[in-house]
Amino acid sequence: MINRITLGLLSYLVCGGAFAQTLAPAAPKQPKVRTLTVSPKKAAGLDNLLREYTAANRVPGAVALVAQNGKVIYRKAFGLDDLGTKTALRPDAIFRIASQTKAVTSVGVMLLYDEGKLQLDDPISKYLPAFRNPKVLATFNEKDSTYTTVPAKSEITIRQLLTHTSGISYPVIGSKEACAIYAKAHIPSGIGTPGDTLAAAMNRLGALPLMHQPGEQFTYGLSIDVLGRLIEVLAKQPLDQFFRTRVFEPLGMRDTYFYLPAAKQARLVELYIEDGANKTPVKMRPQNGMTPDYPKAAGTYFSGGAGLSSTIDDYAVFLQMLLNEGEYNGRRLLKPATVHLMTTNQIGALDQGQNKFGLGFSITPAKWADKGGLSEGSYEWGGIFGTTYWVDPKLKIVALLYTQKFPNTTAEDLAGKFKQQVRQAVVPPTAESGK
Repeated sequence: MINRITLGLLSYLVCGGAFAQTLAPAAPKQPKVRTLTVSPKKAAGLDNLLREYTAANRVPGAVALVAQNGKVIYRKAFGLDDLGTKTALRPDAIFRIASQTKAVTSVGVMLLYDEGKLQLDDPISKYLPAFRNPKVLATFNEKDSTYTTVPAKSEITIRQLLTHTSGISYPVIGSKEACAIYAKAHIPSGIGTPGDTLAAAMNRLGALPLMHQPGEQFTYGLSIDVLGRLIEVLAKQPLDQFFRTRVFEPLGMRDTYFYLPAAKQARLVELYIEDGANKTPVKMRPQNGMTPDYPKAAGTYFSGGAGLSSTIDDYAVFLQMLLNEGEYNGRRLLKPATVHLMTTNQIGALDQGQNKFGLGFSITPAKWADKGGLSEGSYEWGGIFGTTYWVDPKLKIVALLYTQKFPNTTAEDLAGKFKQQVRQAVVPPTAESGK
């Protein structure tokens, strides 16, 4: 168990006993609520689900954590870290959290917003001149990746970057046009590419066409990497140093890094892919310029959109700070109004799948509330290697599920089932009348 979070025995709330971890005191001026509990019978559903998927080798291993009101009521590891050596997966294992980095970068931007160093509707070119006078893709020739452009109707704003409505796409997983254009310009995805620098890569990106007019569509892409560079410029320090001093140290996140120190590298979980023939997990090997051991490199590229590795405990603390409206353990990172901005719809009539999108998070709208195990206003995201999280402000829940396998077609429904099991396992808190 981690030593920085107070642990106490919570009398057998889950099968075989459990620990209660204090993540943080309840946020001030919040209504008092009953402490959430999990009965042994209902917790068995969580155990059985994760045991089923790991025993059948649909995922090699899984770590899950559920907290309410700052108390961890479920924290368990199932299955194996290394299938070859039969090494059990530990709850404090370090995972490549990939796109879960985006929320950390978004918080970093909003820290600077609270300090008055930027406004959300500022053009990004005010701070990063490479993005001045953007162009939008008009035609594309698949044979040689040449293209024509038209002028953008407006500059890209910081708000559009935070909401993925800037028109910037992704290499590798983006549209065919974006993949080809970005590849020719050597734009990194941020995963497994420890070389290069954020400054150089974002300067190259700024010269490339947008996939659509700013603000007109939701396009998942490198917008948050651009914001990582914005942080570097405004804070006058590399992104890793800013995260360390402004986010990780204040929150006590001691196991979250772009590149792991030598003493912690043994805790990095193995990364698996699916065998093409029978979909069984096999260790990922270096391929297409990407090495799964990138967190062990002495890297220089600090991807604000995908670069971090972390533990489930560290990220739970980060989410608890947001649930606490910007405060954790007596330290305030963000103003409550700023957290409200981040966790409410900021894309208007546009949609992100069936959801809305805030400043860094997918938001559950009223019409989909409860159908997927989440309350209205819950916010969530995840990482490409099989990590997922959500915060349910109504039930005061922070929940995370970490696996490490991509592609993950044999377990693509696991996260959804986990949400349903969490919803069934917890006893909803009830406001205490007259208090």
